[in-house]
Amino acid sequence: MVLDKKYRAKGLVIQASPCDQFGGQEPGTPSEIKAFVAKYGATFPFTEKLSVNGAATHPLFAHLKASAPESGLLALAGTDIKWNFAKFLIDKNGKTIKRYAPTESPLSFENDIVAALNK
Repeated sequence: MVLDKKYRAKGLVIQASPCDQFGGQEPGTPSEIKAFVAKYGATFPFTEKLSVNGAATHPLFAHLKASAPESGLLALAGTDIKWNFAKFLIDKNGKTIKRYAPTESPLSFENDIVAALNK
């Protein structure tokens, strides 16, 4: 939420896409999910629940995974999203810049965000 507040006026758009494919961590309805995250100050857009892996993968995530595959050791496990909170940085023209692991804090790639906003 910090980055959203800090860079929204400069053009940053954070979009969350709930997915229930990882241990049932998103069991609620869209309105229940929005109410839950609102308690933490999330005011950015949320899509409906999407499938990010498997035969029913949403086209957005098929594109993101193909345009920014895993790197390092995670690449050995294929292009699938491994867990909730995988992140993708996309430029103003819709080009995928980079994929970040679920364990990476958005604050850890703030410099990448700033660089993308300044292009």
